[in-house]
Amino acid sequence: MASFQNVYTHRKVADTASKPCEICYKPTASVLVASENKDFFYVCPGHIKDRKFCTPIIDEAAVAAKKKKEMEAEVEKVKKEFEERQKKKKEKEKEKDKEKDKDKESEEKKDKAKEEDGETEKQKQTDETSIPEEEPRVFALAKMFYQQRIDKKRNAEIAKRNRERLQNPNLFPQVPKNFP
Repeated sequence: MASFQNVYTHRKVADTASKPCEICYKPTASVLVASENKDFFYVCPGHIKDRKFCTPIIDEAAVAAKKKKEMEAEVEKVKKEFEERQKKKKEKEKEKDKEKDKDKESEEKKDKAKEEDGETEKQKQTDETSIPEEEPRVFALAKMFYQQRIDKKRNAEIAKRNRERLQNPNLFPQVPKNFP
């Protein structure tokens, strides 16, 4: 009948399309949508974070893949930095061998290199802070709320079926045509 899985995806709608929350009736733009769009309802983000209302469904494989990808990216970043430092060291050694008289220029280059190293460290810090933690997007409702959603859908289907029956002229008995 109105059976669907207890798997809801959190989505945002435009602020102009916001409707009242199913629980507290405040306007909200957050929607929980059941699989295959069989059910949806508006709910405040505060209610989504409430563990007694719903719990996040975490995909362990996706989390592991994400961590592995982050580790690989970090390793690549460290390798690049190491290679850059090695190149700078080689350039400095070559410069020292060629021109020992130009101490002033080499000091300026060292200062520039230190500034560049400082800038790369600042970029690392900004990169780490700019990546927000993703909020879970898939949830399972608590038993009581899930049962309410199923009951609501079932009652809506029953009401629809009753309306269709009442519109059918064959439902009511006909007036007798013969005299007794």
